[in-house]
Amino acid sequence: MQTGKMFKSLEGFDWDKGNIDKSKQKHGVTAKECEEIFFNQPLLINFDLKHSDKENRFQALGRTDRDRRLFLVFTIRNKLIRVISARDQSREERKHYEKAKRTA
Repeated sequence: MQTGKMFKSLEGFDWDKGNIDKSKQKHGVTAKECEEIFFNQPLLINFDLKHSDKENRFQALGRTDRDRRLFLVFTIRNKLIRVISARDQSREERKHYEKAKRTA
């Protein structure tokens, strides 16, 4: 799968009443914070093979404008990013993210 080409053609985010507040209610992460990580570096994205049986899913480690470290699961539908879930990074994820940040 050529994810680089896929991500270059993205046009925005797909939010509806079914997914816009889900991560806010469960983990205190707003839709705005979810969007911010895609514009801040480093942004680490991995294909989620285990959960991609019905549609391609991706995992992202990134940071918000206020430097909050987040873990997101998302998919791409019609050139739009649709966030499935978002939460704070775990300790192991933070270690991995900080290592990538130092080498960037």
